[in-house]
Amino acid sequence: MSVETFEIQDILTVTDSAAQHFRKQVESHGVSAIRISLKESGCTGYKYVIDEVDAPQKEDIEITLKNGTNVYVDAEHLAGIRGTVIDYVKEGLNRNLVLNNPNVKNECGCGESFNF
Repeated sequence: MSVETFEIQDILTVTDSAAQHFRKQVESHGVSAIRISLKESGCTGYKYVIDEVDAPQKEDIEITLKNGTNVYVDAEHLAGIRGTVIDYVKEGLNRNLVLNNPNVKNECGCGESFNF
């Protein structure tokens, strides 16, 4: 059995604005963390799932952001998540989470799903 260790930047980069957004979500909903995973979906393969949770699932990797917010990453789909940059950006009057994933090889036309 081998143990793999990770630096936060090896798994995920969360910008300050996204970390601030996550912190507000956690505090306003009375949960302890954000969980990032993938789910089979759409015509291309997978979509992101970002949940507010109280506890990690069995194989999750726990990351604590600089602002103290905990983020759990689904280890089962680490190959498709690793290296992703999460930002929270203003586009016109709206604010949205934007995930830039270097592992994406194909995306569907509507942007709902991707393959890695």
